[in-house]
Amino acid sequence: MKVALLFGIAAFTLGAASPPAAQEADLLIRGGTIYTGDEAPFTGDLLIKGDRILRVIRYRDGVAPSKLRLTATSVIDAKGMIVAPGFIDPHTHMGEDLASDDPAKRLIPAFLMQGVTTAFIGNDGGGSPDVARVLGSAASKPVGINYAAYVGFGAVREKVIGEADRAPTPGELAQEKALVADAMCHGALGLSTGLFYAPQSFSKTEEVIELAKEAGKRGGVYDSHIRDESSYTVGLAAAIDEAIRIGREGGLPAHISHIKALGIDVQGQAPAIIAKVEAARKAGQNVTADQYPWDASGTSLVASLMPIWAQDGGRPALLKRFDDPAQAEKLRAGITENLRKRGGPEKLLIVEGKYANQTLAQVMKVRGEDAVTAAINAIRLGDSGTVSFNQSEADIAAFMRQPWVMTGSDASGGHPRVYGSFARKYSKYVVADHVLTLREFIERSTAFPADWFGLKGRGHLKPGAFADVVVFDPSTYASRATYEAPTLLAAGVRTVVVNGTIAVDKGALTGKAGGRALPHTPTPGSCR
Repeated sequence: MKVALLFGIAAFTLGAASPPAAQEADLLIRGGTIYTGDEAPFTGDLLIKGDRILRVIRYRDGVAPSKLRLTATSVIDAKGMIVAPGFIDPHTHMGEDLASDDPAKRLIPAFLMQGVTTAFIGNDGGGSPDVARVLGSAASKPVGINYAAYVGFGAVREKVIGEADRAPTPGELAQEKALVADAMCHGALGLSTGLFYAPQSFSKTEEVIELAKEAGKRGGVYDSHIRDESSYTVGLAAAIDEAIRIGREGGLPAHISHIKALGIDVQGQAPAIIAKVEAARKAGQNVTADQYPWDASGTSLVASLMPIWAQDGGRPALLKRFDDPAQAEKLRAGITENLRKRGGPEKLLIVEGKYANQTLAQVMKVRGEDAVTAAINAIRLGDSGTVSFNQSEADIAAFMRQPWVMTGSDASGGHPRVYGSFARKYSKYVVADHVLTLREFIERSTAFPADWFGLKGRGHLKPGAFADVVVFDPSTYASRATYEAPTLLAAGVRTVVVNGTIAVDKGALTGKAGGRALPHTPTPGSCR
């Protein structure tokens, strides 16, 4: 049923010199506090037709006009609510869910119920070189959110070299470069790396630069889980230097994934790391980062504790090393040192498998073993996801305040960041701790990532933009997920619109899949 509404022409319409006397829309979001993504908030209305924003109407002195005639098929009363562009998550691990045979999983409810309408996949070097298949999946398997995809250095290296600790031959390097070039020409956003993880950790910087150049030639970006966020190998500072160097010599923008100072050896180093990034930016280099608002990281038990050398050859080789007396002393020493860096066994919470929801300290007690033996025996059963409490609030806040740091989740199983990162950043770091203003939170979660990554028509509320919108209650928007119960949906989101499709209505999922794959357009003439 169409609803006719009368508003006065005293109103000002963004993007139009003089509003017409009447206009028809599919959806009217009425009377909310609108954050467009790039200007101060105001009370007003948002009109949507099809998959686009038709008009944005600003009330004068907070008062709705009285004569302007608008008609809309559906009307949402947003009085007292925040109306913002849909949030954009630049670092996730939701590729499997987006390609699932289960339509409910493909909706990505954990994201929609926070107001996240766009996410990137293929991060940490895991992105498939077959980007055409990854992006094409949405045509036959409708998705709830928009997504863009990276080609991953790890996936490329494994395809060409395997899991061995060695440099590529010239022929192999040529194959790697060709895979990256082909992926870029089929819509990859850029090249992602996870240089902390084997076998990517076996690479030299020069190998990565050569592949980054292929992404750079085609207008892509370089996104990196850096080689060391702690003191495992080269150290945090040197790893930041490496990421900046790869961007500079690769000729492309550099983005540091989930920036942090991880572990007791580097806590407090945020100001020094910030200074490095600022120096690069002042020198004219395009360097940014994203961050999740949690003091615990999430990875696997192997990645947390096993020395890099012990991972040469993958899991089969690692299991053999466990039973090799000649390597036992060296292996135990390496695990002991990594445990120290992580803050001890009580700081590691296993979230999968037989020991789910138990710390390594609790596993030790149950098994009657020392920490190293308990860790080895747990890994024998499988490489379980692990939450590691390793960051200081001072460092988190210092990074968060930087205008070049976006909001991200690094969404991966067993960690509440999948279900609550954007909501937690608002409730804790905007409302409770006053680290950011509401406007800063919204813009660094919307317009900034959209503009930096070149997502045309996303991240802003303006006429002609895609209708990706979140309406949330500023008094109740918060994460409900915890480390003990990581899969609780966030509270406070009233409405989510994805490409004009209402995905969340009155705080509940509608089951409608309005998302799309977002292929990157390569630089003209860069692909044959």
